[in-house]
Amino acid sequence: MLKLLYPIIRAILFRFDPEKTHEMTLNWMKKIEKSPVRSLMVQHLKSDPVEVFGINFPNRIGLAAGLDKNGAYIDALAASGFGHIEVGTVTPVAQSGNPKPRLFRLPAAKAIINRFGFNNDGVEQLVENVKNARFNGILGINIGKNFNTPVENAIDDYLICMDKVYQYASYITINISSPNTANLRQLQFGEALDELLKAIKLKQSELAQLHNKLVPVLVKIAPDLTEEEVKQLADTFVHHKIDGVIATNTTFAREAVKGLQHAEEQGGLSGAPVFDSSTQVLKLLVEQVNGAFPVIGVGGIDSVRTAQEKLDAGACLIQLYSGFIYEGPSLLQRISNSISAGKLSH
Repeated sequence: MLKLLYPIIRAILFRFDPEKTHEMTLNWMKKIEKSPVRSLMVQHLKSDPVEVFGINFPNRIGLAAGLDKNGAYIDALAASGFGHIEVGTVTPVAQSGNPKPRLFRLPAAKAIINRFGFNNDGVEQLVENVKNARFNGILGINIGKNFNTPVENAIDDYLICMDKVYQYASYITINISSPNTANLRQLQFGEALDELLKAIKLKQSELAQLHNKLVPVLVKIAPDLTEEEVKQLADTFVHHKIDGVIATNTTFAREAVKGLQHAEEQGGLSGAPVFDSSTQVLKLLVEQVNGAFPVIGVGGIDSVRTAQEKLDAGACLIQLYSGFIYEGPSLLQRISNSISAGKLSH
């Protein structure tokens, strides 16, 4: 039923302001999830268990960070059948993000541009939301720095967030690749990256002893990287024994959407146009690390074919965002059914 209705629902929603529609849709999902008609939106994906960085995932399809920045809609989103949900990016202190408008649709390219700038209610509110959720599945929490924290002091922000979320997260993602916070991507390189990862791993060890459990720490990287930069990142991640990587975030590139309305808006481009570059970075990274750690593939997955290509490139898990918005919840079912039918490689 939902598969048939979704194109109609999307056509109506796409008539309105993107950010308002985003909030309205999530609130609508939350209300339905708590109502007697909850069954209308619940999907049960076929079992496809896989162990990644010591965690048993019920299936390979996850929700990427960014859709639910504050962890306020976890139960509603879980109803779609995701094998894991990643919330955030969250920062130590609440911040409003960049001025509006800051979210733009490019339907002809099945793409989205956003320049939110880590708008969120702060890490303490996210923790409260997580504690109040009924969801007992696999939850990733994506953390970042406040916009007014100098990049040379960014480590402090990441450590504050780690300390707050550690006991509530199945895994933690260090976001150093958003294009919408000034100078953040500097943390992907050289001494800045070394110092950050050294501090992160030390904090992880301390918190593991305190809470008597080891929560994996992942790093999310950009698609706008050269082959040499990917190799350098791989070496650094292996050296610091990072538990995993998410490849990739959104892109600065605009070649694939040139001439389309909103194509010149500043911000990160997601959706179909980022697929090739994100998959290339994923493939290069997987080849370079040679099994030292798992990599989650995200960026432009909007079909069974693109999901297959991410897996073929070496992804252990995949995450959806823009494809979920354009294709609807039935995208999860299509990918899941193909996996169970043996059409997608494990």
